Amino acid sequence: MAVDGQDELPEATQREAELQRQLDGLQSQITELHRAREEVVENPELSSEVQSLREKLDEHSKQQEQSAEKLSQLESENLTLRDENQALNTASNKKRHFQTLIRPMPSRETPNSGGDMTFPPMTSQGDAATREKTMGARI
Repeated sequence: MAVDGQDELPEATQREAELQRQLDGLQSQITELHRAREEVVENPELSSEVQSLREKLDEHSKQQEQSAEKLSQLESENLTLRDENQALNTASNKKRHFQTLIRPMPSRETPNSGGDMTFPPMTSQGDAATREKTMGARI
């Protein structure tokens, strides 16, 4: 059992050494931060510059929020307009579809007749004699 304890001792020592290095690194960072703070306190120009930068950052943050809201509104309007556009295109395609299906009626001429067999429009009284006169003039 004594052998096992000796094997664990170097591992524990290595771990302690690693932790000590980390602790030393943290202590040097703390020292650097204290020096930086003293420089800022001693140098009012740096302090005012830091304050100015903070104000600019706040201003830019507000502008970014406003831009994000505006973007959201524009995206919403864009979706609405796309839906309207799609509905208009669908209606237009249906209209075009109906227009292409409508064809003019063929003439009433038969292949054996030599003349035009279409009748003139009826008068308001529907006078058959007028129609007969017109037909006679054609023949």
